[in-house]
Amino acid sequence: MENQVPGWTLGELAQLLNGELRGPAELRIARPVPADGHDELGLTFAETEEFLRQAGAGGAAAVLIPKESEFASKPAIAVDRPRESFGRFLAMCARPLPINAAVHPTAIVSPEASVATTASIGPYAVIERGARIGEHVRVHAFSYVGENCQVGDGSVLFPHVVLYQDVTVGARAILHSGAVLGADGFGFVWDGQRRVKVPQVGGVSLGDDVEVGANTCVDRATMGQTTIAGGTKLDNLVQIGHNSRIGAHTVIASQTGIAGSTRIGDRVTIAGQAATSDHVSVADDVTLAGRTGVTNDIKEKGTYFGLPARPVGDAIKSMVLSTKLPELFRRLREVERKLEETK
Repeated sequence: MENQVPGWTLGELAQLLNGELRGPAELRIARPVPADGHDELGLTFAETEEFLRQAGAGGAAAVLIPKESEFASKPAIAVDRPRESFGRFLAMCARPLPINAAVHPTAIVSPEASVATTASIGPYAVIERGARIGEHVRVHAFSYVGENCQVGDGSVLFPHVVLYQDVTVGARAILHSGAVLGADGFGFVWDGQRRVKVPQVGGVSLGDDVEVGANTCVDRATMGQTTIAGGTKLDNLVQIGHNSRIGAHTVIASQTGIAGSTRIGDRVTIAGQAATSDHVSVADDVTLAGRTGVTNDIKEKGTYFGLPARPVGDAIKSMVLSTKLPELFRRLREVERKLEETK
């Protein structure tokens, strides 16, 4: 028996996405592709004339287009909002990592831990005493859940996630591979001869629906809690220092460093390679552009840029002026020369 190509027919997708079919209903679609991609089983989307041209010239099998579009270069599904519909298609194509719906025989689960019967614990994972694993949690292979850690219902720990001790993870959180929560905060004092480590005995607390990217680290508090409020998303390679507090629905992009005891407000957007000094505060609804350095409190919402962080308009003016410094210096030297000649 001949194997059928996986996926959907274009007609099935038109129904699932509440769209208007403009092409052969039997055309097979298996995966998403970029507008200029080449895939005889691929579906892409286009909203603007430029991307419609790219899609028409590309090798995708079909395109999600706006209903008002007259695009006719290849099979299509016309929808109200192509980007939104394509997002739904992406969700349909997502494949979870495989994991058995049980505790794997090679996993080590302390008898003093509490693991919900609906949770899945993968190969070689370790669940220490006092840990609590909620309903429908997935702990993938080689992950470590330390003493007195709690993982809320529906959360996912991908392979090689580490929760040291006293880490609380809310419901529906996603922790990607290599994330480390609860490592010691970076605390040392100089005793006149050497740096002496300050014991770090606090914890980490994540709210519901938090996502932590691969190889991102959230340090435990010296005392109390390092907190990340609900709905916040951390990219890969982000560092959150001890005793910091990150507000709700904030997004922090890759290679950003948040120093200890920083306060970040709600709905803040922090672009890549930004950084804060310790003990500073950033107000709600602030955007920090890439490579911005926050050395003092930011008390008003808005977009900031530069080092030190300033309102983006002021920062860009300064950058433009700095490009004129060589010419200004040349002119100053010329004025000095003329003054010397008049003496």
